[in-house]
Amino acid sequence: MKKKVLVLGETRDGVLRNVSFEAIAAAKLIADGGEIVAALFGETISDEILTLIHYGADRVIKVEHPDLKLFTTDAYQQALLQVMDEEKPDGLVMGHTAQGKDLSPRIATKLNAGLVSDLVNIELDGGKAIFTTPIYSGKAFEKIKIKDGVILATVRPNNIAPLEKDNSRSGDVSDIQVVIKDLRTTIKDIVRKTAGGIDLSEAKIIVSGGRGVKGEEGFKLLEELSNELGAAVGASRGACDAGYCDYSLQIGQTGKVVTPDLYIAIGISGAIQHLAGMSNSKVIVAINKDPEASIFQVADYGIVGDLFEVVPLLTEELKKVLVSS
Repeated sequence: MKKKVLVLGETRDGVLRNVSFEAIAAAKLIADGGEIVAALFGETISDEILTLIHYGADRVIKVEHPDLKLFTTDAYQQALLQVMDEEKPDGLVMGHTAQGKDLSPRIATKLNAGLVSDLVNIELDGGKAIFTTPIYSGKAFEKIKIKDGVILATVRPNNIAPLEKDNSRSGDVSDIQVVIKDLRTTIKDIVRKTAGGIDLSEAKIIVSGGRGVKGEEGFKLLEELSNELGAAVGASRGACDAGYCDYSLQIGQTGKVVTPDLYIAIGISGAIQHLAGMSNSKVIVAINKDPEASIFQVADYGIVGDLFEVVPLLTEELKKVLVSS
């Protein structure tokens, strides 16, 4: 049966995040031929909102309010509930990001609805969506079907491919005025401590370092390699605990969960907590001097050697190959 599905778009520094387009693709499957309505929140919203239509939304809703300039749970929850009350969708989809993980369970509680969190795949069975989500730190997968009520879901970045962009698509853009009051939290400014401009959760290539990197100087080797590949830099918890880099780079069970096309693990032993955050990467390359390191058990390609010798050679070789191509 056709459904109306609402997608909450997400921006970072005023630019639409790729997970917004992935959420639209997921919503298309859930809607089963129904209408896709995308909503975007902010103090002021630019014409970039039309990009949501180019990626498959049928209509777009602008929700502008001074208290929506930066994400706060209180303000976004109030605004989203008002949008849902007006639109009355059969489903709601958003990214499984820090924002989505904060907001989605609160909306589910308010609506007394089930929540499919961190979905990585959707199949259709007789018009009903079957959701696949990882459990037990990615060691197994669970299939879920919501039988009735509003469908709420968050999409893990880099798992559901966005629809092909079509600049010829058109759709209505409308405004909804919301009332926001009794805020418990306001944000004056955000200071970002991440190195580089590539978001780890959406990066297609990640170069990640562990304790074997031995210090901040070692991470410079990783940064040089990542620059050649156009990659993001990540780290294991061990490297963060040792003070080699900021915790904003941490990948693992207590850090970020990533699923890039290519994950290069350098000087990482492969503790189960780290594997929980990256084992679903499409291709894994491990560089470690210990041939018995656990990381080699999940790696597609492995190099046994001293990273301080291997990484500079790899970087230099990539410079030659990438320039010639």
